[in-house]
Amino acid sequence: MSDWWRGAVVYQIYPRSFQDDSGDGIGDLPGITRRLPHIADLGADAIWLSPIFTSPMADMGYDVSNYTDIDPLFGTLADFDALVARAHDLGLKVIIDQVLSHTSDRHPWFTESRADKTNPRADWYVWADPNPDGTPPNNWLSVFGGPAWEWDTRRRQFYLHNFLSAQPDLNFHQPAVQDALLETMRFWLERGVDGFRLDTVNFYFHDAALRSNPPWPQPDGRPAVNPYEMQTHLHSKTQPENIGFLQRMRALLDRYDARAMVGEVGESQRALQVMEEYTRGEDRLHMAYSFEMLGPDFTPAHFRRQIDGFFTDAPDGWPWWSFSNHDVQRHVTRWADHGKDADSLAKLAIALLIGFEGTIGLYQGEELGQTETDLLYEELTDPPGLKFWPENKGRDGCRTPMVWETGRPNAGFTTGTPWLPVKPPQAARAVDVQAADAGSVLHAYRAALAFRKAEPLLRRGRTRFLDLPEPILGFTRHDRQAALTCLYNLSPHPVSLVVAGEWKQVGPSAGVTATGTGLKLGPNGYGFFASSVDSVPRVTG
Repeated sequence: MSDWWRGAVVYQIYPRSFQDDSGDGIGDLPGITRRLPHIADLGADAIWLSPIFTSPMADMGYDVSNYTDIDPLFGTLADFDALVARAHDLGLKVIIDQVLSHTSDRHPWFTESRADKTNPRADWYVWADPNPDGTPPNNWLSVFGGPAWEWDTRRRQFYLHNFLSAQPDLNFHQPAVQDALLETMRFWLERGVDGFRLDTVNFYFHDAALRSNPPWPQPDGRPAVNPYEMQTHLHSKTQPENIGFLQRMRALLDRYDARAMVGEVGESQRALQVMEEYTRGEDRLHMAYSFEMLGPDFTPAHFRRQIDGFFTDAPDGWPWWSFSNHDVQRHVTRWADHGKDADSLAKLAIALLIGFEGTIGLYQGEELGQTETDLLYEELTDPPGLKFWPENKGRDGCRTPMVWETGRPNAGFTTGTPWLPVKPPQAARAVDVQAADAGSVLHAYRAALAFRKAEPLLRRGRTRFLDLPEPILGFTRHDRQAALTCLYNLSPHPVSLVVAGEWKQVGPSAGVTATGTGLKLGPNGYGFFASSVDSVPRVTG
């Protein structure tokens, strides 16, 4: 099926932390391959692998020094081929990360580019002369703190880096750069990958005139923890030229059967609009996701605004919704104030996701209700955490190893010393413990994903929101014949609903009690109710 991605469930694997079979404390491809049945049994349709390419690991693989080989930490190309074959045997598609906006400063392209101003790759990166007073050419800032410009003594120019100084930005205004990157994508398509997750997809092009960004006023008038949020990034990213390169990538994928791209929109100020623009029509991204559901907001109004807003402005586009990934605090911890307890909140979260129109992403460990790991400063490896501690503790807390067997050293992740510690609160949520408990979060995920797979309306039906009071979220998923009403209590307190009409409760539920006038939803309760499209139950708060 060429549009397998539409409504699919994609499980993100963070390779360093999934399974270490070599004993060096870092996860690897053979370990992932061995654990793939866990993901297939969960009910996922595809896996997304965070970067596994050759890298100095300044940013844990998001600084690539060779786009067409596997870093020895993770294995070999033969190991990768074996992983793809095993995944396909299990019915799982394989999506790999593509970090195209920048390379490592140890990539041979950059080594050549920085040598002088006349070599064949001199303009493959973004170089600029200093101002007469020696300052950078403009006010652009790095996401990871400080100026986005680094002085290079060889060329006596600044180079642009939107992230670490070890991650110089490629110059997409140079057609040869685009051609070279498309060839690296072709390499992996020929090896059988089913698609790409495109890191920072809106960072490819920069304003060629290097105009400074205007300020972004802070709500409370105080400086942000990270000054990057104090600018409106009008010129440093999300440029109109981006669309043309998306179209070139789409044209490449369309030469192969059933391949797909999802773009990560790194935009905090107009993310929904960029998602819509980048997935509109049939010649851009297949899907896009942003950080809009990866933040602290946990209200019916917020979720409605994201989903309704997207499909109103881009009815032929397609979103990908996730609650957690390798860059943000785990959602069970992030939304703890809204939960009766961690398990109830985790079960509510997957019930929400399976109801959302779009493709959904799961991050390794969330099927266990995994919580954020509390790390000491000396245990950190992540550059933002090291720079902005303690107000921003970085991303290591969500990247600690997957836990498989609670009684084994490091919960079965490795026989060596893990690159990040496995702590008791995380080990207590191991797969083996939850597999033996029918009431566990793991079993709730399996049931929810099985229901989504069996119910066409949840994968392809359209959405109509119900006007209900906080903290109740309600909507229908429907086609021309049938409707499914999805109701959720986004609070740790019981709520009552008045429900009139013909309906039948179906699928997984939690805390649903029929009353004389309708329903009561317990703390973090949820339920699904089937009806014909002509007799959708009337629900009021």
